[in-house]
Amino acid sequence: MKQDAAPATSGATREELIARLERLPVSRLLIWIRVIVGTATFFDGYTTLAIAFALPALKADWDLSPGIVGWIISSGYLGQLLGAVSFGGLAERSGRLRILTLAVILYAVMNIACVFAPGPALLITFRFIQGIGTGGEVPVASAYINEFANAEHRGRFFLLYEVIFVVGLMFSGLCGYILVPRLGWQSMFWVGALPAVLTIPLRALLPESPRWLLEKGRTAEAANVIFRMEDDVRRSGTPLPAPGPVVVKTAPGRAETDWRELFRGIYRRRTFMLWALWFCSYAVNNGMVTWLPTLYTSIFHVPLDTSLLYGWVTSVCGVVTSLACALLIDRVGRRPWYVGAFFLSIIPLVLLTASGAGSAVQVWVFGTLTYAILQTVTYSLYLYTAELYPTRLRAIGSGFGSAWLRLGSSAGPVVVGTVVADAGVGGVFAVFAVIAAVGGIVCAAFGIEAKGRLLEELSP
Repeated sequence: MKQDAAPATSGATREELIARLERLPVSRLLIWIRVIVGTATFFDGYTTLAIAFALPALKADWDLSPGIVGWIISSGYLGQLLGAVSFGGLAERSGRLRILTLAVILYAVMNIACVFAPGPALLITFRFIQGIGTGGEVPVASAYINEFANAEHRGRFFLLYEVIFVVGLMFSGLCGYILVPRLGWQSMFWVGALPAVLTIPLRALLPESPRWLLEKGRTAEAANVIFRMEDDVRRSGTPLPAPGPVVVKTAPGRAETDWRELFRGIYRRRTFMLWALWFCSYAVNNGMVTWLPTLYTSIFHVPLDTSLLYGWVTSVCGVVTSLACALLIDRVGRRPWYVGAFFLSIIPLVLLTASGAGSAVQVWVFGTLTYAILQTVTYSLYLYTAELYPTRLRAIGSGFGSAWLRLGSSAGPVVVGTVVADAGVGGVFAVFAVIAAVGGIVCAAFGIEAKGRLLEELSP
Protein backbone atom coordinates (compact mmCIF):
# COMPACT_ATOMS: atom_id res chain seq x y z
CA MET A 1 0.00 0.00 0.00
CA LYS A 2 1.25 3.50 -0.80
CA GLN A 3 2.60 5.75 1.91
CA ASP A 4 -0.04 8.45 1.19
CA ALA A 5 -2.83 6.08 2.29
CA ALA A 6 -3.02 7.56 5.78
CA PRO A 7 -4.16 11.07 4.81
CA ALA A 8 -6.85 9.57 2.60
CA THR A 9 -8.25 7.49 5.43
CA SER A 10 -7.43 9.21 8.71
CA GLY A 11 -10.43 10.70 10.47
CA ALA A 12 -12.86 9.82 7.69
CA THR A 13 -16.49 9.64 8.77
CA ARG A 14 -18.86 6.85 7.92
CA GLU A 15 -20.69 9.08 5.43
CA GLU A 16 -17.43 10.03 3.70
CA LEU A 17 -16.35 6.41 3.38
CA ILE A 18 -19.74 5.28 2.02
CA ALA A 19 -19.59 8.14 -0.51
CA ARG A 20 -16.12 7.03 -1.63
CA LEU A 21 -17.30 3.43 -1.91
CA GLU A 22 -20.39 4.42 -3.92
CA ARG A 23 -18.43 6.35 -6.56
CA LEU A 24 -16.18 3.39 -7.44
CA PRO A 25 -16.56 1.73 -10.87
CA VAL A 26 -16.19 -2.00 -11.36
CA SER A 27 -12.46 -2.63 -11.03
CA ARG A 28 -10.10 -5.59 -11.31
CA LEU A 29 -10.33 -6.15 -7.56
CA LEU A 30 -14.13 -6.24 -7.67
CA ILE A 31 -14.03 -8.66 -10.58
CA TRP A 32 -11.53 -10.81 -8.66
CA ILE A 33 -13.83 -10.80 -5.63
CA ARG A 34 -16.74 -11.80 -7.84
CA VAL A 35 -14.74 -14.60 -9.50
CA ILE A 36 -13.45 -16.20 -6.27
CA VAL A 37 -16.72 -16.03 -4.37
CA GLY A 38 -18.59 -16.87 -7.56
CA THR A 39 -16.60 -20.09 -7.95
CA ALA A 40 -17.70 -21.23 -4.50
CA THR A 41 -21.27 -20.25 -5.37
CA PHE A 42 -20.97 -22.11 -8.68
CA PHE A 43 -20.28 -25.37 -6.84
CA ASP A 44 -23.02 -24.57 -4.34
CA GLY A 45 -25.44 -24.43 -7.28
CA TYR A 46 -23.95 -27.63 -8.67
CA THR A 47 -24.33 -29.42 -5.33
CA THR A 48 -27.91 -28.22 -4.88
CA LEU A 49 -29.10 -29.91 -8.07
CA ALA A 50 -26.61 -32.79 -8.34
CA ILE A 51 -28.95 -35.16 -6.51
CA ALA A 52 -31.62 -34.71 -9.20
CA PHE A 53 -29.28 -36.18 -11.81
CA ALA A 54 -27.86 -38.85 -9.54
CA LEU A 55 -31.30 -40.11 -8.48
CA PRO A 56 -32.44 -42.00 -11.60
CA ALA A 57 -29.37 -44.26 -11.36
CA LEU A 58 -29.43 -44.31 -7.55
CA LYS A 59 -33.12 -45.27 -7.52
CA ALA A 60 -32.39 -48.22 -9.80
CA ASP A 61 -29.27 -49.34 -7.87
CA TRP A 62 -30.96 -49.29 -4.47
CA ASP A 63 -34.55 -50.03 -5.62
CA LEU A 64 -35.85 -46.96 -3.80
CA SER A 65 -39.54 -46.20 -3.21
CA PRO A 66 -40.96 -42.77 -4.19
CA GLY A 67 -41.19 -41.88 -0.50
CA ILE A 68 -37.48 -42.56 0.14
CA VAL A 69 -36.58 -40.62 -3.02
CA GLY A 70 -38.57 -37.67 -1.69
CA TRP A 71 -36.69 -37.81 1.64
CA ILE A 72 -33.29 -38.01 -0.08
CA ILE A 73 -34.17 -34.83 -1.98
CA SER A 74 -35.80 -33.06 0.95
CA SER A 75 -33.11 -33.86 3.52
CA GLY A 76 -30.66 -31.61 1.69
CA TYR A 77 -33.14 -28.74 1.70
CA LEU A 78 -33.90 -29.23 5.39
CA GLY A 79 -30.17 -28.97 6.12
CA GLN A 80 -30.01 -25.87 3.95
CA LEU A 81 -32.76 -24.35 6.09
CA LEU A 82 -30.65 -24.81 9.23
CA GLY A 83 -27.51 -23.53 7.51
CA ALA A 84 -29.26 -20.46 6.11
CA VAL A 85 -30.57 -19.40 9.52
CA SER A 86 -27.49 -20.20 11.61
CA PHE A 87 -24.73 -19.08 9.23
CA GLY A 88 -26.39 -15.71 8.60
CA GLY A 89 -26.24 -14.90 12.32
CA LEU A 90 -22.65 -16.09 12.55
CA ALA A 91 -21.67 -13.86 9.63
CA GLU A 92 -23.14 -10.82 11.37
CA ARG A 93 -20.96 -11.48 14.41
CA SER A 94 -17.75 -12.96 12.99
CA GLY A 95 -17.51 -11.45 9.50
CA ARG A 96 -18.49 -12.54 6.02
CA LEU A 97 -15.27 -14.27 4.92
CA ARG A 98 -14.67 -16.51 7.94
CA ILE A 99 -18.17 -17.99 7.83
CA LEU A 100 -18.13 -18.27 4.05
CA THR A 101 -14.98 -20.39 4.25
CA LEU A 102 -16.56 -22.66 6.86
CA ALA A 103 -19.63 -23.22 4.72
CA VAL A 104 -17.58 -24.19 1.65
CA ILE A 105 -15.48 -26.70 3.62
CA LEU A 106 -18.60 -28.29 5.10
CA TYR A 107 -20.48 -28.94 1.88
CA ALA A 108 -17.35 -30.08 0.03
CA VAL A 109 -16.47 -32.66 2.70
CA MET A 110 -20.04 -33.96 2.82
CA ASN A 111 -19.97 -34.49 -0.95
CA ILE A 112 -17.18 -37.01 -0.36
CA ALA A 113 -19.14 -38.61 2.48
CA CYS A 114 -22.12 -39.13 0.16
CA VAL A 115 -19.95 -41.14 -2.22
CA PHE A 116 -19.36 -43.76 0.49
CA ALA A 117 -22.91 -43.89 1.86
CA PRO A 118 -23.84 -47.61 2.08
CA GLY A 119 -27.58 -47.05 2.02
CA PRO A 120 -30.39 -44.47 2.02
CA ALA A 121 -30.35 -43.79 5.77
CA LEU A 122 -26.77 -42.54 5.83
CA LEU A 123 -27.17 -40.78 2.48
CA ILE A 124 -30.10 -38.84 3.93
CA THR A 125 -27.96 -37.95 6.96
CA PHE A 126 -24.99 -36.83 4.86
CA ARG A 127 -27.29 -34.86 2.56
CA PHE A 128 -28.72 -33.07 5.59
CA ILE A 129 -25.25 -32.05 6.85
CA GLN A 130 -24.18 -31.13 3.33
CA GLY A 131 -27.25 -28.91 3.12
CA ILE A 132 -26.10 -26.96 6.18
CA GLY A 133 -23.03 -25.88 4.21
CA THR A 134 -24.82 -25.11 0.94
CA GLY A 135 -27.58 -23.30 2.82
CA GLY A 136 -25.08 -21.15 4.67
CA GLU A 137 -22.84 -20.26 1.73
CA VAL A 138 -25.16 -18.37 -0.61
CA PRO A 139 -26.83 -15.89 1.79
CA VAL A 140 -23.47 -14.97 3.34
CA ALA A 141 -21.82 -14.66 -0.07
CA SER A 142 -24.75 -12.59 -1.33
CA ALA A 143 -24.53 -10.16 1.57
CA TYR A 144 -20.78 -9.87 1.01
CA ILE A 145 -20.98 -9.16 -2.74
CA ASN A 146 -23.92 -6.77 -2.34
CA GLU A 147 -21.99 -4.65 0.14
CA PHE A 148 -19.32 -3.79 -2.45
CA ALA A 149 -21.69 -2.61 -5.20
CA ASN A 150 -22.85 0.96 -5.81
CA ALA A 151 -26.52 1.88 -6.05
CA GLU A 152 -26.65 2.76 -9.74
CA HIS A 153 -25.45 -0.58 -11.10
CA ARG A 154 -25.99 -2.83 -8.08
CA GLY A 155 -28.53 -5.09 -9.79
CA ARG A 156 -26.35 -5.79 -12.81
CA PHE A 157 -23.12 -6.16 -10.80
CA PHE A 158 -24.66 -8.51 -8.27
CA LEU A 159 -26.71 -10.61 -10.69
CA LEU A 160 -23.77 -11.16 -13.03
CA TYR A 161 -22.14 -12.73 -9.97
CA GLU A 162 -25.28 -14.59 -8.91
CA VAL A 163 -25.84 -16.04 -12.39
CA ILE A 164 -22.85 -18.28 -11.69
CA PHE A 165 -25.13 -20.17 -9.29
CA VAL A 166 -27.49 -20.85 -12.20
CA VAL A 167 -24.54 -21.89 -14.37
CA GLY A 168 -23.64 -24.32 -11.58
CA LEU A 169 -27.13 -25.79 -11.89
CA MET A 170 -26.60 -26.14 -15.63
CA PHE A 171 -23.17 -27.70 -15.10
CA SER A 172 -24.80 -30.20 -12.77
CA GLY A 173 -27.10 -31.27 -15.58
CA LEU A 174 -24.20 -31.55 -18.03
CA CYS A 175 -22.19 -33.68 -15.59
CA GLY A 176 -25.23 -35.84 -14.97
CA TYR A 177 -25.71 -36.41 -18.69
CA ILE A 178 -22.04 -37.24 -19.32
CA LEU A 179 -20.90 -38.92 -16.10
CA VAL A 180 -23.80 -40.82 -14.53
CA PRO A 181 -24.42 -43.32 -17.38
CA ARG A 182 -20.68 -44.04 -17.56
CA LEU A 183 -19.36 -43.69 -14.00
CA GLY A 184 -22.45 -44.06 -11.83
CA TRP A 185 -24.25 -41.70 -9.45
CA GLN A 186 -21.17 -41.39 -7.18
CA SER A 187 -19.42 -39.30 -9.85
CA MET A 188 -21.79 -36.40 -9.18
CA PHE A 189 -20.58 -36.14 -5.59
CA TRP A 190 -16.89 -36.43 -6.49
CA VAL A 191 -17.21 -33.35 -8.70
CA GLY A 192 -18.97 -31.51 -5.86
CA ALA A 193 -15.91 -31.96 -3.63
CA LEU A 194 -13.75 -29.69 -5.83
CA PRO A 195 -14.47 -26.36 -4.09
CA ALA A 196 -12.55 -27.49 -1.01
CA VAL A 197 -9.39 -26.22 -2.74
CA LEU A 198 -10.87 -22.71 -2.77
CA THR A 199 -10.83 -22.33 0.98
CA ILE A 200 -7.05 -21.69 1.08
CA PRO A 201 -6.94 -18.57 -1.18
CA LEU A 202 -10.35 -17.34 -0.10
CA ARG A 203 -9.27 -15.66 3.13
CA ALA A 204 -5.86 -14.59 1.85
CA LEU A 205 -6.93 -12.81 -1.33
CA LEU A 206 -10.22 -11.15 -0.43
CA PRO A 207 -10.87 -8.09 1.76
CA GLU A 208 -13.58 -8.10 4.39
CA SER A 209 -16.75 -6.18 3.58
CA PRO A 210 -16.13 -2.48 4.30
CA ARG A 211 -19.78 -1.96 5.17
CA TRP A 212 -19.62 -4.75 7.76
CA LEU A 213 -16.42 -3.27 9.19
CA LEU A 214 -18.09 0.14 9.45
CA GLU A 215 -21.09 -1.41 11.16
CA LYS A 216 -18.76 -2.93 13.75
CA GLY A 217 -17.00 0.38 14.37
CA ARG A 218 -13.77 -0.76 12.69
CA THR A 219 -13.51 2.44 10.68
CA ALA A 220 -9.75 2.36 10.05
CA GLU A 221 -9.96 -1.18 8.60
CA ALA A 222 -12.91 -0.18 6.40
CA ALA A 223 -11.01 2.88 5.20
CA ASN A 224 -8.00 0.73 4.26
CA VAL A 225 -10.22 -1.62 2.23
CA ILE A 226 -11.79 1.32 0.40
CA PHE A 227 -8.37 2.87 -0.24
CA ARG A 228 -7.21 -0.47 -1.67
CA MET A 229 -10.19 -0.45 -4.02
CA GLU A 230 -9.54 3.17 -5.04
CA ASP A 231 -5.88 2.42 -5.65
CA ASP A 232 -6.86 -0.50 -7.87
CA VAL A 233 -8.99 1.85 -9.99
CA ARG A 234 -6.14 4.39 -10.23
CA ARG A 235 -3.68 1.70 -11.33
CA SER A 236 -6.02 0.76 -14.18
CA GLY A 237 -5.88 4.34 -15.48
CA THR A 238 -9.56 5.04 -14.82
CA PRO A 239 -10.19 8.49 -13.32
CA LEU A 240 -12.02 8.51 -10.02
CA PRO A 241 -15.05 10.84 -9.86
CA ALA A 242 -15.43 13.06 -6.82
CA PRO A 243 -17.53 11.49 -4.05
CA GLY A 244 -21.13 12.66 -4.18
CA PRO A 245 -23.23 13.71 -1.21
CA VAL A 246 -24.50 10.76 0.81
CA VAL A 247 -26.98 10.80 3.66
CA VAL A 248 -26.57 7.70 5.80
CA LYS A 249 -29.63 7.06 7.92
CA THR A 250 -28.92 5.49 11.28
CA ALA A 251 -31.43 3.73 13.49
CA PRO A 252 -30.76 5.04 17.03
CA GLY A 253 -29.58 2.43 19.50
CA ARG A 254 -29.53 -0.38 16.94
CA ALA A 255 -25.86 -0.86 16.14
CA GLU A 256 -25.86 -4.54 17.09
CA THR A 257 -27.60 -7.39 15.32
CA ASP A 258 -30.89 -8.45 16.87
CA TRP A 259 -32.83 -10.98 14.78
CA ARG A 260 -36.08 -9.79 16.36
CA GLU A 261 -35.71 -6.52 14.46
CA LEU A 262 -36.72 -8.47 11.34
CA PHE A 263 -40.24 -8.41 12.79
CA ARG A 264 -40.32 -4.77 13.91
CA GLY A 265 -40.97 -1.43 12.27
CA ILE A 266 -40.53 -1.18 8.51
CA TYR A 267 -38.79 -4.55 8.35
CA ARG A 268 -41.77 -6.63 9.52
CA ARG A 269 -43.75 -6.15 6.31
CA ARG A 270 -40.63 -6.65 4.19
CA THR A 271 -39.76 -9.87 6.00
CA PHE A 272 -43.11 -11.55 5.45
CA MET A 273 -43.31 -10.36 1.84
CA LEU A 274 -39.83 -11.74 1.09
CA TRP A 275 -40.59 -15.04 2.80
CA ALA A 276 -43.63 -15.51 0.58
CA LEU A 277 -41.59 -14.81 -2.58
CA TRP A 278 -38.84 -17.21 -1.52
CA PHE A 279 -41.28 -20.00 -0.67
CA CYS A 280 -43.54 -19.70 -3.72
CA SER A 281 -40.81 -19.39 -6.35
CA TYR A 282 -38.69 -22.23 -5.02
CA ALA A 283 -41.59 -24.56 -4.21
CA VAL A 284 -42.46 -24.48 -7.89
CA ASN A 285 -39.01 -24.42 -9.48
CA ASN A 286 -37.02 -26.76 -7.26
CA GLY A 287 -40.01 -28.99 -6.61
CA MET A 288 -40.36 -29.44 -10.34
CA VAL A 289 -36.78 -29.53 -11.58
CA THR A 290 -35.48 -32.01 -8.99
CA TRP A 291 -38.22 -34.48 -9.84
CA LEU A 292 -38.39 -34.09 -13.62
CA PRO A 293 -35.51 -36.48 -14.52
CA THR A 294 -37.05 -39.17 -12.31
CA LEU A 295 -40.56 -38.51 -13.68
CA TYR A 296 -39.29 -38.88 -17.23
CA THR A 297 -37.87 -42.32 -16.49
CA SER A 298 -40.48 -43.69 -14.04
CA ILE A 299 -43.74 -42.29 -15.51
CA PHE A 300 -42.93 -41.88 -19.20
CA HIS A 301 -40.20 -44.59 -19.41
CA VAL A 302 -37.75 -42.29 -21.15
CA PRO A 303 -34.20 -43.73 -21.41
CA LEU A 304 -31.82 -42.49 -18.71
CA ASP A 305 -29.50 -40.56 -21.04
CA THR A 306 -32.46 -38.83 -22.73
CA SER A 307 -33.95 -37.95 -19.35
CA LEU A 308 -30.67 -36.39 -18.23
CA LEU A 309 -30.37 -34.50 -21.53
CA TYR A 310 -33.84 -33.05 -21.00
CA GLY A 311 -32.79 -31.88 -17.55
CA TRP A 312 -29.64 -30.27 -18.85
CA VAL A 313 -31.49 -28.33 -21.57
CA THR A 314 -33.92 -27.08 -18.93
CA SER A 315 -30.97 -25.78 -16.91
CA VAL A 316 -29.47 -24.06 -19.97
CA CYS A 317 -32.73 -22.20 -20.59
CA GLY A 318 -32.63 -21.03 -16.97
CA VAL A 319 -29.15 -19.58 -17.53
CA VAL A 320 -30.30 -17.67 -20.63
CA THR A 321 -33.24 -16.03 -18.88
CA SER A 322 -31.11 -15.29 -15.82
CA LEU A 323 -28.58 -13.43 -17.95
CA ALA A 324 -31.41 -11.41 -19.48
CA CYS A 325 -32.61 -10.55 -15.98
CA ALA A 326 -29.10 -9.48 -14.90
CA LEU A 327 -28.80 -7.08 -17.85
CA LEU A 328 -32.30 -5.61 -17.62
CA ILE A 329 -33.40 -5.55 -13.99
CA ASP A 330 -31.78 -2.17 -13.23
CA ARG A 331 -33.97 -0.71 -15.98
CA VAL A 332 -37.18 -2.61 -15.35
CA GLY A 333 -37.03 -2.67 -11.56
CA ARG A 334 -37.41 -5.49 -9.07
CA ARG A 335 -41.13 -5.34 -8.30
CA PRO A 336 -42.51 -5.22 -11.90
CA TRP A 337 -40.11 -7.95 -12.99
CA TYR A 338 -41.19 -10.31 -10.22
CA VAL A 339 -44.90 -9.68 -10.62
CA GLY A 340 -44.64 -10.27 -14.36
CA ALA A 341 -42.58 -13.45 -13.95
CA PHE A 342 -44.93 -15.04 -11.42
CA PHE A 343 -48.03 -14.44 -13.51
CA LEU A 344 -46.33 -15.37 -16.80
CA SER A 345 -45.19 -18.71 -15.33
CA ILE A 346 -48.82 -19.65 -14.65
CA ILE A 347 -49.56 -19.95 -18.38
CA PRO A 348 -47.46 -23.08 -19.15
CA LEU A 349 -48.53 -24.63 -15.83
CA VAL A 350 -52.20 -24.20 -16.70
CA LEU A 351 -51.59 -25.60 -20.19
CA LEU A 352 -49.96 -28.69 -18.67
CA THR A 353 -52.86 -29.13 -16.26
CA ALA A 354 -55.48 -28.75 -18.98
CA SER A 355 -53.73 -31.19 -21.30
CA GLY A 356 -53.18 -33.75 -18.55
CA ALA A 357 -49.39 -33.68 -19.12
CA GLY A 358 -49.71 -36.72 -21.34
CA SER A 359 -46.22 -37.00 -22.79
CA ALA A 360 -42.62 -36.52 -21.72
CA VAL A 361 -41.97 -33.98 -24.47
CA GLN A 362 -45.00 -31.94 -23.42
CA VAL A 363 -43.87 -31.92 -19.79
CA TRP A 364 -40.33 -31.06 -20.86
CA VAL A 365 -41.31 -28.09 -23.07
CA PHE A 366 -43.83 -26.47 -20.74
CA GLY A 367 -41.89 -27.41 -17.61
CA THR A 368 -38.80 -25.78 -19.09
CA LEU A 369 -40.76 -22.61 -19.88
CA THR A 370 -42.00 -22.42 -16.29
CA TYR A 371 -38.55 -23.05 -14.88
CA ALA A 372 -36.84 -20.50 -17.14
CA ILE A 373 -39.34 -17.76 -16.28
CA LEU A 374 -39.28 -18.33 -12.52
CA GLN A 375 -35.51 -18.80 -12.47
CA THR A 376 -35.19 -15.05 -12.96
CA VAL A 377 -36.98 -14.64 -9.63
CA THR A 378 -35.32 -17.43 -7.66
CA TYR A 379 -31.75 -16.45 -8.44
CA SER A 380 -32.25 -12.68 -8.04
CA LEU A 381 -34.08 -12.80 -4.70
CA TYR A 382 -30.72 -12.70 -2.93
CA LEU A 383 -30.19 -9.28 -4.49
CA TYR A 384 -33.63 -8.03 -3.48
CA THR A 385 -33.45 -9.44 0.05
CA ALA A 386 -30.03 -7.92 0.72
CA GLU A 387 -31.29 -4.55 -0.51
CA LEU A 388 -34.22 -4.48 1.91
CA TYR A 389 -32.19 -4.98 5.11
CA PRO A 390 -29.46 -2.84 6.75
CA THR A 391 -25.88 -4.08 7.12
CA ARG A 392 -26.47 -5.27 10.69
CA LEU A 393 -29.32 -7.51 9.45
CA ARG A 394 -28.29 -8.21 5.86
CA ALA A 395 -26.71 -11.67 6.26
CA ILE A 396 -29.19 -12.88 8.86
CA GLY A 397 -32.13 -11.44 6.89
CA SER A 398 -30.89 -13.16 3.74
CA GLY A 399 -30.42 -16.34 5.75
CA PHE A 400 -33.94 -16.26 7.21
CA GLY A 401 -35.36 -15.43 3.79
CA SER A 402 -33.53 -18.24 2.10
CA ALA A 403 -34.68 -20.56 4.88
CA TRP A 404 -38.06 -20.27 3.19
CA LEU A 405 -36.30 -21.17 -0.03
CA ARG A 406 -35.31 -24.40 1.70
CA LEU A 407 -38.80 -24.96 3.08
CA GLY A 408 -40.28 -24.40 -0.36
CA SER A 409 -37.66 -26.62 -1.98
CA SER A 410 -38.24 -29.30 0.64
CA ALA A 411 -42.02 -29.13 0.30
CA GLY A 412 -41.94 -29.19 -3.50
CA PRO A 413 -40.60 -32.75 -3.97
CA VAL A 414 -42.91 -34.07 -1.26
CA VAL A 415 -45.88 -32.40 -2.99
CA VAL A 416 -44.87 -33.95 -6.30
CA GLY A 417 -44.48 -37.43 -4.82
CA THR A 418 -47.83 -37.20 -3.01
CA VAL A 419 -49.87 -35.61 -5.81
CA VAL A 420 -48.47 -37.88 -8.53
CA ALA A 421 -49.63 -40.91 -6.54
CA ASP A 422 -53.15 -39.52 -6.02
CA ALA A 423 -53.91 -37.21 -8.96
CA GLY A 424 -51.33 -37.96 -11.63
CA VAL A 425 -48.74 -35.69 -13.21
CA GLY A 426 -51.32 -33.13 -14.35
CA GLY A 427 -52.41 -32.48 -10.76
CA VAL A 428 -48.87 -31.49 -9.80
CA PHE A 429 -48.85 -28.60 -12.24
CA ALA A 430 -52.25 -27.38 -11.03
CA VAL A 431 -50.86 -27.10 -7.49
CA PHE A 432 -47.78 -25.28 -8.78
CA ALA A 433 -49.97 -22.81 -10.73
CA VAL A 434 -51.80 -21.86 -7.53
CA ILE A 435 -48.51 -21.38 -5.65
CA ALA A 436 -47.15 -19.13 -8.44
CA ALA A 437 -50.34 -17.05 -8.35
CA VAL A 438 -49.93 -16.49 -4.61
CA GLY A 439 -46.36 -15.27 -5.16
CA GLY A 440 -47.47 -12.80 -7.84
CA ILE A 441 -50.30 -11.41 -5.72
CA VAL A 442 -48.09 -10.92 -2.65
CA CYS A 443 -45.40 -9.12 -4.67
CA ALA A 444 -47.95 -6.87 -6.39
CA ALA A 445 -49.51 -5.93 -3.05
CA PHE A 446 -46.46 -5.54 -0.81
CA GLY A 447 -43.34 -5.32 -2.98
CA ILE A 448 -40.94 -2.37 -2.59
CA GLU A 449 -38.92 -0.91 -5.44
CA ALA A 450 -35.18 -0.79 -4.74
CA LYS A 451 -33.51 0.02 -8.05
CA GLY A 452 -31.04 2.90 -8.01
CA ARG A 453 -31.36 3.53 -4.26
CA LEU A 454 -28.47 3.58 -1.80
CA LEU A 455 -28.48 0.62 0.60
CA GLU A 456 -28.27 2.95 3.58
CA GLU A 457 -31.22 4.97 2.22
CA LEU A 458 -33.39 1.91 1.70
CA SER A 459 -32.68 0.40 5.10
CA PRO A 460 -31.65 2.62 8.02
